[in-house]
Amino acid sequence: MSYGNKEVLKVILLGNGGVGKSSLMRRYVNNVFEEKTLHTIGVEFLNKDVDLNNKTFTLQIWDTGGQERFKSLRTPFYRGSDICILVFDLSDRDSFIEIESWLEEFRKYAEVESEDTTFPFLLLGNKADLPARGTESSEVYTWCKDHGNMPFIEASAKLDLNVERGFMVMVERAVQHEQQQRRHNTGQFKDTIKLEKSSPGNKKKCCAKQT
Repeated sequence: MSYGNKEVLKVILLGNGGVGKSSLMRRYVNNVFEEKTLHTIGVEFLNKDVDLNNKTFTLQIWDTGGQERFKSLRTPFYRGSDICILVFDLSDRDSFIEIESWLEEFRKYAEVESEDTTFPFLLLGNKADLPARGTESSEVYTWCKDHGNMPFIEASAKLDLNVERGFMVMVERAVQHEQQQRRHNTGQFKDTIKLEKSSPGNKKKCCAKQT
C-alpha cells in the first residue's frame, strides 16, 4: 500500500498472551524493554520507517491481544496485512502448540489461502535469554517445513537479540511477495485474443438478399 512517496507495510504480531509481542514491538520501534508489561487489551500499533534498496517503507506494526476474549477486536485488523509474525515463548510449550490455531485464525480472516506458501509468515521464538526450553528445535523446524518452509528465528526482546533481523527479513520477503504477485497478475492477461478492425473492403455480408 502506497502513502505519498512511501510504501506502507502492515505487520501483524500474533501469539498467546505473555509471549512478548508488545516487548518485541517496543524494542524494535523505540529500543526500550520493560521487565513487566500489562497484557495488550484489543490491539495497539506503532510505526517505524525502514530503508531497503534505496526505498523507504513505513512499517505499521499491530500488536494484538492474545486472550480469547479479544478475538472479536483483533480479527478485523487482519485483512490487508502484508506480514504476519507468529510469536511463541521458547520456554512455554503450550504457546508453541497454539501457533497452529493462530495461523488458522489469521488465514481465515486475512483471506490467505492455505495453498499460498509465498505469503510472508515468520515464526519467532521469543525469550531466548531464558535457559529453559519448552520445545525441541527439531520439532519447531519440522513444523516450519510442514508449513511451506516457514522461516524461524530465535530472538530475545530483553537482550535485543535478532529483533531487528526478524523484522527486516520479513520486509524483504514482503517486497518479493509483492513482485511475485505483480508478475502473476500480469501473466494472467497474456493469452488474450487480439481483435483487429477489418477494413471496409474486407467486410462480408452475413445475409444475402434473395431474388
